[in-house]
Amino acid sequence: MEPFSCDTFVALPPATVDNRIIFGKNSDRLCDEVQEVVYFPAAVHNNLGEHLKCTYIEIDQVPETYAVVLSRPAWLWGAEMGANEHGVCIGNEAVWGREEVCDEEALLGMDLVRLGLERADTAEKALNVIVDLLEKYGQGGNCTEGRMVFSYHNSFLIADRNEAWILETAGKYWAAEKVQEGVRNISNQLSITTKIDREHPDMRNYAKRKGWWDGKKEFDFAAAYSYLDTAKMMTSSGRYCEGYKLLKKHKGNITFETMMEILRDKPSGINMEGEFLTTASMVSILPQDSSLPCIHFFTGTPDPERSVFKPFIFVPHISQLLDTSSPTFELEDLVKKKSHVKPDRRHPLYQKHQQALEVVHNNEEKAKIMLDNMRKQNSALPMAFVGRQICLRACLDPVQPDFK
Repeated sequence: MEPFSCDTFVALPPATVDNRIIFGKNSDRLCDEVQEVVYFPAAVHNNLGEHLKCTYIEIDQVPETYAVVLSRPAWLWGAEMGANEHGVCIGNEAVWGREEVCDEEALLGMDLVRLGLERADTAEKALNVIVDLLEKYGQGGNCTEGRMVFSYHNSFLIADRNEAWILETAGKYWAAEKVQEGVRNISNQLSITTKIDREHPDMRNYAKRKGWWDGKKEFDFAAAYSYLDTAKMMTSSGRYCEGYKLLKKHKGNITFETMMEILRDKPSGINMEGEFLTTASMVSILPQDSSLPCIHFFTGTPDPERSVFKPFIFVPHISQLLDTSSPTFELEDLVKKKSHVKPDRRHPLYQKHQQALEVVHNNEEKAKIMLDNMRKQNSALPMAFVGRQICLRACLDPVQPDFK
């Protein structure tokens, strides 16, 4: 399979407006997969003898977990992206390299996203959670529902109100880069080069034993663990390079609206179309002033150009987000059975989004027929054509339910 993934972005002061950190991610998945937006409250776990069931394996539980809001493929336990009540945001990417991807079922990168959010109140603590779990349980397993096998290693962008961390992995080995200002993005490639702020204790020795590093020249994580020419990494036409260009273009004036427009960008490939599609998007505002709330926007539907970003804020007594929660199929346990028949996981918002797209498509077809007929008649009458995006938003607004 051609390696498709996602794009995750972060912008920190002075690249942003009003002393805020802006986080954003497009989740690119198979085009027929439904992504839901769900909320889980904080919890105290008194019986630590009980194990926590993730997508494929069970792990040790912790005494308490934080409240989280997640955007996740509806068939699994983990999440593509999300935030917690302390303003920590995480998004993950599929990455490949020299280290072979394990076929055994372990923790998915998406499981690690949720675990990091549930167990950490800062970005660096979330990094600690993820690397500790990676060491103890490993990463692996099919990342799709159904017949197709799609496995990968993971990179993560973790942000809070004060800083961000890039964490990139190859099997159990990893490197991390701290980001305190400016802009940074990740895509489906290793991107940490020589700026390494934390690392697996045996990461360099392993690369040396494998012949990926001679032990003499400056250590470059991406060069050692992938097949990249890191000298050309920022001059290629790939999504990683194009995403950085879009961030840099707006540097100093980045707002949450800017981030939404970047996620909607199709010429760069960031807003993906085809067999792999941008199935959901997220943008978060993380004010450095702790007296201000963090605001998280989710689409819960495919193609951010044709979707509305809906806001979520952590407040007391939040009820479950019913309009963006998919039907559950716990009795069949379809993940464990590896069923080849995908159930209908469309939530109410997803269904209404599809209905709106049908209206837009039908109106466009009618407009094209009218234009063709007028041209055939050599009509000189002026004709106004409503743009696809404006038409869609007009269709969506009256029918799309708000998040609770």
